[in-house]
Amino acid sequence: MAMSDPIADMLTRIRNAGKAKFNSIDIPGSKLKTELARVLKDEGFIRNYKFIKDNKQGILRVYLKYDEEQSNTIFGLERASKPSRRLYVKSKNIKPVLNGMGIAILSTSKGIMTDKKARSENLGGEILCNIW
Repeated sequence: MAMSDPIADMLTRIRNAGKAKFNSIDIPGSKLKTELARVLKDEGFIRNYKFIKDNKQGILRVYLKYDEEQSNTIFGLERASKPSRRLYVKSKNIKPVLNGMGIAILSTSKGIMTDKKARSENLGGEILCNIW
């Protein structure tokens, strides 16, 4: 069966695995999800990720990151733009998440990037999700 919102499914899997204290999770792979995982790794929210090829679409394995008290480094995830209602912003209108404590991930004409990088490059785009 086709999935209507694969990004929301990825975020939900990460949220649930963090609450269950899993070390890694497997997500059906795509280029967009791999880029989202790259941004999460660059910002320090996950330890690592790996794309595993198989005979179908591939598997994205995400390794979660915990601190010394075994609490998850991701406190919250929310999907901003949905398939039923897309959320586009110009570079001047990108708001910081939790006064700069979190990040927004945007899909721009130059690829997937954080809100800070999009503001510095003067790019707007679709806000995919907010993470703190």
